[in-house]
Amino acid sequence: MGKAKAKAKQVKGKLKETVGGAMDDKDMQVEGRGEQMTGKAQETAAKAAEQLKKSGR
Repeated sequence: MGKAKAKAKQVKGKLKETVGGAMDDKDMQVEGRGEQMTGKAQETAAKAAEQLKKSGR
C-alpha cells in the first residue's frame, strides 16, 4: 500500500473517531482509532520500502 492510501486511511479513522465521539458511539471511536493505527503502520512500511529502493537493496 502506498503512502497516499495509508494517509487516507488515517484521515478516515480520525473522522470515524470524531463522529463516534459526537454520537457517543464508543465502538465507532475504537474502530476509528484502529484505522488510524493501521494507516500509520502502513505509512511507515511504505516509507521503509522507499528507503530500501533508494539504497539499492
